Amino acid sequence: MESSKWKLGISPINWVNEDVLELGDHYTCEQLLHDFEKLGFKGTENCRKFPKDPQVLKATLAAKGIQLTSEWKGVLFSDPDYREQEMDAYRRHAEFLSEMGCKHIVTCELGGSIIGDPRRAQGETEVIPLTDRQWGHMVEGLNRAGEICKERGMKLVYHYHIGTVVEKPEEIDRLMRSSDPELVYLLFDTGHAVYGGADPLALLSEYAGRIPYVHLKDVRGSVLERVKRSYIPFQQSVIEGVFTVPGDGAIDFKPIIGKLQEIGYDGWMIIEAEQDPSVAEPNQYAEKCLRYLSSI
Repeated sequence: MESSKWKLGISPINWVNEDVLELGDHYTCEQLLHDFEKLGFKGTENCRKFPKDPQVLKATLAAKGIQLTSEWKGVLFSDPDYREQEMDAYRRHAEFLSEMGCKHIVTCELGGSIIGDPRRAQGETEVIPLTDRQWGHMVEGLNRAGEICKERGMKLVYHYHIGTVVEKPEEIDRLMRSSDPELVYLLFDTGHAVYGGADPLALLSEYAGRIPYVHLKDVRGSVLERVKRSYIPFQQSVIEGVFTVPGDGAIDFKPIIGKLQEIGYDGWMIIEAEQDPSVAEPNQYAEKCLRYLSSI
């Protein structure tokens, strides 16, 4: 694989976690961008350590030759009582990312989840599945949000995610069947696919035409087995090291990269790990990942 032909980015979450805030909280924006530049990455997602002002952020990233590719947006479309305020928030988010030159908005429904549903108490460990009516509200909201993206020349990419109502293969399939293919696309995340019980290669093959954005993440098989056997919740599984970079876990990325080549994929591929940086030094793991990807 010639890296010059691929748009490889790196996620700040390898350094600074967004779900488990104590992991990597000591890192600064300057440290992150120094490391990204040193590793040779030209793209990254937004981070809680980055400047909030778009002009300041744009200048800060440009100084390092780095493009912002997207930013996570959790939504509560499944609850119609929140619909209009959620749409207003999504519109502001889209305007910000559009100003930053992003073409994709990473989007995830948080209703019933254990990682951000504002109606639930902290420490919840069980996902509450959506009713059919709530599912319909969610899809309607996603389609409307997809229109907001389309008006700005952007795409909504849905992030199926552990600890939410769309994490299993059948839930991903239902979302793809019930949403508008011209408005709702799929973020292909290898790690969350395996964690949720999906075959990532099969998922990629099934929805290749609706995948414009990729997260490359690996899983440690023995940790995943223990996490599932012991019903360990998502946040704790991250602390215990269920995720790692490609080349350090159980996923064979060779056929996945081959399939991406076969379909002519030319979008961003963001390397993620979501692990404790005090245990897995981010620079060393990023370098290991780059060597692995180059080898295949």
